[in-house]
Amino acid sequence: MDWVYVLLGKEQQLYFGQTNNLRQRLLDHNEGKSDSTKPYRPRKIVYLEGYTSKLDALDRENKLKQFGQSYARLKKRIWRSLQDG
Repeated sequence: MDWVYVLLGKEQQLYFGQTNNLRQRLLDHNEGKSDSTKPYRPRKIVYLEGYTSKLDALDRENKLKQFGQSYARLKKRIWRSLQDG
């Protein structure tokens, strides 16, 4: 299973990623092994989507990273999760 995930950092920064090993990837983010999220630790997952196709997961991650309508709709859908951060 491939996962598209949204992480929330300590200063309310959102990060979008894709992986087939969610547990290890979150550990890597929180141990500072990812340069893009290292300054914003700790991070927690606030949203998750599972895909049986890696290409579908990559397409979804790319759409979210374009910060267009997909991003805006997702933020609207998970606004409560973002407030609890």
